[in-house]
Amino acid sequence: MEKQDENGLNKASRILLLVGILCVAINLRPALSSIGPLVGMIRQDFGLTETLLGLLTTLPLIAFGIISTMTPLFTKRFGIGNTLLAALILLSMGIVVRSIGGIITLYLGTILLGIAIAFGNVLIPALIKRNFPHKAGLVTSLYSGIMSLGAAVAAGLSYPLAQAMGMGWRGSLVVWAALAIIALIIWIPNLKRIKRTTPSRSFKEAMKKLSGSLLVWKLALYMGLQSFAFYVILAWLPAILIDRGFDASYAGWMLSLSQATGIIGAILIPIWAGSRKDQRLVIAVLVLIEVFSLIGLMIPSLGMVELWTGLIGMALGGTFGLALLLIVLRSHDAETAAELSGIVQSIGYFIAATGPFIVGLIYDITEVWNYAIILLLVLAILKLIMGLPVGKDRKV
Repeated sequence: MEKQDENGLNKASRILLLVGILCVAINLRPALSSIGPLVGMIRQDFGLTETLLGLLTTLPLIAFGIISTMTPLFTKRFGIGNTLLAALILLSMGIVVRSIGGIITLYLGTILLGIAIAFGNVLIPALIKRNFPHKAGLVTSLYSGIMSLGAAVAAGLSYPLAQAMGMGWRGSLVVWAALAIIALIIWIPNLKRIKRTTPSRSFKEAMKKLSGSLLVWKLALYMGLQSFAFYVILAWLPAILIDRGFDASYAGWMLSLSQATGIIGAILIPIWAGSRKDQRLVIAVLVLIEVFSLIGLMIPSLGMVELWTGLIGMALGGTFGLALLLIVLRSHDAETAAELSGIVQSIGYFIAATGPFIVGLIYDITEVWNYAIILLLVLAILKLIMGLPVGKDRKV
């Protein structure tokens, strides 16, 4: 008889569950990263201002912030598996709704898919803690890597789908619903593989205990500062490069490069960090690479834009994967992981939601992009200060 783990799963069942998790993971970014290259077409159709167009990126982040903390409420009632199933259904609906109709459905669909992705963001680390506790580094690297891959592919394909394939912006956005539906079909058999457990404490009790922990706040700020920098680069890197005299095509390719090297960082860093009991060295190295690459981007005379862009992408992708791993490593069990993931990502994404807006405001006031890069440098140092205590081997 084949050996089963503590959750009653044999090796084949664990592999199928992992496939299901990765299918969910690849859906957690395409709906977001596909919108950026298409804002010009959307502006042309609806005549929206830059502020209203910015909401298409900001609204999902606000949804992340609001829903992340509430996610344990749903898992305590319906379980992790069923909550993820509902999230995939909601994601498919949100993508379709966003792509049909007028301005109201554009924003309604954006809110729905933001809510759906928030559930996935929070619950995958909890599943990793429950079903793959001894391979947390490897599984987190696969999860964060495939998330980054989904983001990069969608960012790269959305404009060609709309223009070269003649699908228009609506067709280009709606195509990602097919990916969500495939994940939904693959996820359904996994429901029986995820054991329901009785909650050991109420949602209110858990939030009270976690919000009183200094370690939780430092982890949340570390996550938030990482996401702030990531979404600033995602939103403004092409504009920074165009302002330096590069054409729009090159700027778009550099954004794709940053996403591609982000995949490498998201895969390699959690494996490295997961092999260590203490993650402080990993945190310090990532901040050093980020600072080095930001200084390179600040000084146009240095050239080597591809190098700085690649390094910043790798550092931010690696930091994202590491932040997810730290949620798993600092939790005693899956229930704590879901609760910790919720509160950390809620605070983190509220911080991230301000990033593109603040940087846009700084540029509007100064008309110099280097002031925005200086802000990112200051936040990188702050990230080091928050991250080092979180890197110590201890539990929340």
